[in-house]
Amino acid sequence: MMNSVCLVGRMTKDAELKYTVNNIAVASFSLAVNRNFKDANGEREADFINCVIWRQQAENLANWAKKGALIGITGRIQTRSYENQQGQRVYVTEVVAENFQMLESRAAREGGNANVGYNQPQQQAPNFARENTQYHNSNPIDISSDDLPF
Repeated sequence: MMNSVCLVGRMTKDAELKYTVNNIAVASFSLAVNRNFKDANGEREADFINCVIWRQQAENLANWAKKGALIGITGRIQTRSYENQQGQRVYVTEVVAENFQMLESRAAREGGNANVGYNQPQQQAPNFARENTQYHNSNPIDISSDDLPF
């Protein structure tokens, strides 16, 4: 049997970091994960998935991943239950994250202005346009299909 979850989404709010009576860190958070299809109006819907993460990973998540951050998590689905104040049994299904990964820089999320005032070189995206390469040749390569190995 296998219970494995891999999600990529944006945090809907800052993680809520708490500590157990044994001083173990636990953070709860929610991820907005886009669906692969659009609705009848052509809009993409999202699922809001409740997650929890423990120990050092919980502290790291609370310190680094803020509302709107694009993160990836791996973990498992877990169901638990408790009795509320009215005496009713409440069931909760959530993803217990084992690891998380920041998938974009804070500068990218905040519009690219995080390095203003610093003398850091700006990286420029490579240009793969054919006409701008040093090897550009306006003549097509003359090759026979018999010369190809496939």
